[in-house]
Amino acid sequence: MIEKNGRGLRYITSGCVKSGSGDLAARLRVLLEGLREVIAQHGPVEVAVEKVFVNVNPQSTLALGQARGTAICAAVMAGLPVAEYTALQVKQSVVGNGHAAKEQVQHMVRRLLALPGEPSADAADALACAICHAHGAQLGRLATRGLRMRKGRLV
Repeated sequence: MIEKNGRGLRYITSGCVKSGSGDLAARLRVLLEGLREVIAQHGPVEVAVEKVFVNVNPQSTLALGQARGTAICAAVMAGLPVAEYTALQVKQSVVGNGHAAKEQVQHMVRRLLALPGEPSADAADALACAICHAHGAQLGRLATRGLRMRKGRLV
């Protein structure tokens, strides 16, 4: 979570909701309850999520999509608007290169938010998505207008 003050950004918090093991429905419930708790505790006014594309492993893609859907539901149930961005848009916004490596994203997130250390890869991804949204909430609607995806790229 970050806060936008004019043109500046301030780090609020980041973390991970651990769903543990067990059947999918129980794990999704833990995720939903954890996110509802985070929303209630910190009171965000908007939510940004990364769009999922098909990976090599269809099972992983499906599980990630279900977790993402649960996160979106948590936000919608709290009455929050949800913006969605592709990984390309997030990396372009944060690093200036849509094909940046994870380490570059981590480094730029640390610099942009003045963090004392490198965030974990997962925290950096989530914070980068928030930074992308803060830098230009219109990005998802305007910058991609008239474009389409081809081989993972906007064309």
